[in-house]
Amino acid sequence: MGAKAPQSQNPHLLRAAALPDEQERRRSRTRRQPQQALSAEQERARFIQAWLANVTLLPFVGTDLRLPPPTFTTPAEGKRSLEPASPEIESRRNRFDRPLHSERSMAFSPDGKYEKGVHNAAEQFPRPKTSKDYIYGTAGFRMKGEELPYITMQVGVLAGMRSRKCGGQVIGVMITASHNKAEDNGVKIVDPQGEMLEQEWEKHATYLANAVDPSEAANAYMWLVKELKVDQKKPGKVFFARDTRPSGETLVKALKAGLSATGIDACDYGILTTPQLHYLVKAANTQDTSHPYGEVSEEGYYKKLAAAYKTAMDNAKPAGQLTVDCANGVGAPKLKEMLKHLPSEGKRAVNIRIVNDKIDKPEALNEKCGADHVKSGQRVPDGFDGKPYERWASFDGDADRIVYYFNEEGPVFRLLDGDRIATLAASFIGELVHKAGLSDKMTIAVVQTAYANGSSTKYIEQNLKLKVECTATGVKHLHHTAARSDVGVYFEANGHGTVLFSPQTLKRIHNHKPESPAQLEALDTLKALTDLINQTVGDAISDMLLVEVILANKEYSVKEWLATYTDMPNRLAKVRVADRTMFVCRPGSAERKLDEPKEFQDMIDAVVVKYKDGRAFVRPSGTEDVVRVYAEAAESFDCDHMMLELNQAFEARKLAQA
Repeated sequence: MGAKAPQSQNPHLLRAAALPDEQERRRSRTRRQPQQALSAEQERARFIQAWLANVTLLPFVGTDLRLPPPTFTTPAEGKRSLEPASPEIESRRNRFDRPLHSERSMAFSPDGKYEKGVHNAAEQFPRPKTSKDYIYGTAGFRMKGEELPYITMQVGVLAGMRSRKCGGQVIGVMITASHNKAEDNGVKIVDPQGEMLEQEWEKHATYLANAVDPSEAANAYMWLVKELKVDQKKPGKVFFARDTRPSGETLVKALKAGLSATGIDACDYGILTTPQLHYLVKAANTQDTSHPYGEVSEEGYYKKLAAAYKTAMDNAKPAGQLTVDCANGVGAPKLKEMLKHLPSEGKRAVNIRIVNDKIDKPEALNEKCGADHVKSGQRVPDGFDGKPYERWASFDGDADRIVYYFNEEGPVFRLLDGDRIATLAASFIGELVHKAGLSDKMTIAVVQTAYANGSSTKYIEQNLKLKVECTATGVKHLHHTAARSDVGVYFEANGHGTVLFSPQTLKRIHNHKPESPAQLEALDTLKALTDLINQTVGDAISDMLLVEVILANKEYSVKEWLATYTDMPNRLAKVRVADRTMFVCRPGSAERKLDEPKEFQDMIDAVVVKYKDGRAFVRPSGTEDVVRVYAEAAESFDCDHMMLELNQAFEARKLAQA
């Protein structure tokens, strides 16, 4: 991959300039003075000064010159070298579309304080001895907990840099691996408005994480400071929290080391759900605005949701008991705390039973329970004792996903997943907007991915008369697409999602003058929903309260909710391939079509046309050499036949691996 043209001179595109007089003066001084033994750092600094005196910076002119600066080694390590980079080094450089960390020796701060801090932190938490590259994705970094201390330290470094770049606004760091097993962990950055890290900065996180030693870590930090024009004199502040995983304590220490290394003010919120940290970050950064998001505390989170829930339930009665499977994760203690703020008596009394709340047993986290277990396996969690048509819900390990379900007689398992929650929320909000007299002042859009069931799309468009937007898979794509609408509803099928109200829409809602008691009632409920919904990110607790409010107001049972539409039969499979990069999705197709291999997309089209309401797509994974294959049709046996034909196509073209 070619280098991108920078806005200023590139310090890595250098050409040696012959300065014979200066070289002769240096040789004369060397002859006159006896050679003194120098430390490695002194020798390195002396060479850098000499090298700077003998190079000329070349402006970038649109061509990838790739003239590597010299590779320097101290006398203890060997001879200095001005040889071109080896193929192995060049390959590594190309993978990240930028020079190596060791090629950045020129970027020092005036007093050297922060790069020394980063160097020391990297010595305290060294990078694992591995040749693999770490990549920051939608979920941040995620892997085995014992591999993460160095990466977490570097995330602390980047989070502080991000705060300074954002004018001192609070940035968040969450340590969690969500629905993964207890031995895994992860770390991700939360941006000022509670959203995920800006996509452009993901590559900076990736680059810092791949510095292989303390010197490279320090060089990488200072190069980014210079490249991003970060003022290191500005203050920076970071909020952080973790879930209940045992490795979290060690990772917090690593994170603190990265933050203190660069002089960042940090606030440790202990154990929280992921959505609670997102809430705190946005709340902190909106305190001085005309519409603060909420009180900057965990207590403020509960108070805001509880007040909104009570208002939204003014004219409704809870629809019986709800049992919540908390995946033996952080959602259990936080839901218990939430219940302390909700009505326990009277017509609005909340009746919620909590199961799978063993946070004192780390090995139980997400084990045969939780939203991912229920959704992926299409089965009830361990400990299920529900009677037919009793309402159940499952959180995932960090409480940012929720799915509902129940058993019919038989028992027959029925899942009410993210698609169902999205259609339920969109229908209720649409009704409130109409009843409040706001239909001509705002539009509602439902954002889906290619994985959304075709029946849900038809229901939204044909029954609810709402717009459907389809986008690429991943919360960041869904969130950004939803943010472009007046009201954007998005939920992935796995139960992660929320509803976004644009600033202009919120202003219209709060400034609207109702013309009747019915309009006033609808308007008050709509206002309450804008506070009940955590608009920063998917939030299992907030989304649970939203669903409970809607079911109560619409007087729906789970059976009536399920009856709104019938899911199309579908199948989802994973095929291991030699190289996932062979499969390239067509731009603008929301990952529903392949550009490469073209003949493979032609084959998919030929298979799909054989089946009534047939639909299929192949999508490469973003993290491993596998592709996801999805098939949907009017009849279940058609789905099976379609998947069989697609599998045969992989085998015939020798694309699949055993």
